[in-house]
Amino acid sequence: MNDLDVLFRNRIGISEKETITFEKLEIVLEKTAKEIPFENLCILANKTTEMTKENLINKIIVKNEGGLCYDLNSILYLFLVENGFNAALTRGVIYNHMEQRWNTIGRTHVANLITHNGQLYLIDTGFGGNLPLKPVPLNGEIVTSPNGEFRVEKVASEHGDYIFYMKLKHKDKDWKIGYAFDSAKVIKDVSELNEVQKIILEHPESPFNKKPLITQLTDRGSITLTDTSFTEWTDGKMEKKEMDNKKFKEIVKEYFGIQSY
Repeated sequence: MNDLDVLFRNRIGISEKETITFEKLEIVLEKTAKEIPFENLCILANKTTEMTKENLINKIIVKNEGGLCYDLNSILYLFLVENGFNAALTRGVIYNHMEQRWNTIGRTHVANLITHNGQLYLIDTGFGGNLPLKPVPLNGEIVTSPNGEFRVEKVASEHGDYIFYMKLKHKDKDWKIGYAFDSAKVIKDVSELNEVQKIILEHPESPFNKKPLITQLTDRGSITLTDTSFTEWTDGKMEKKEMDNKKFKEIVKEYFGIQSY
């Protein structure tokens, strides 16, 4: 059960024989985004477990669930390390566009940093529908993927030394701030993220402990499920359907493959 490399490859659909080079990371990121949903069901059910390699394997691979940023980027981090990458986890603060301010619950976003040929890159598979799907260099260079345009710039703030910006395909006309993070404060033990999980679970201002949210990228857009609606983006066109409890449970299983709900 502990052969995370093989199990993760099987989960996202990559051959056990494939050598994962830096150039192939975008394949890994795209497959991960389309196979493992961003979701908060275990938070709402108060069924969280300690952050360990074994528990991450059980949740995301054995039970075929998804997770929030600290789950998704942690299991990706362990996979990257097993495949020889110089990787570390970092924490950030998300910018709240509805309220035009930084989130007040602290550094609760978790992403990956890798070093390749002397250059630092941000790798994030845990930011809902806002995924770059490629490594983003920390030098301001714009990266374009099927999900839009993304860049990371060195900007000193109270929340760190870099800011991640995004311009989502079919959704954003202008650049938007995603989050700030500190490249100097890195994490190499997933148990340190128990603090993040505790905040997300318990804090009154946590955006994920009140209502269900499940989202996943698809070949032609994305799907997002809440307690009141199911939204499908297909080739830039949006279709939204109202939701009730029975339909919600059906879609969780049919579209996101989560059977344990």
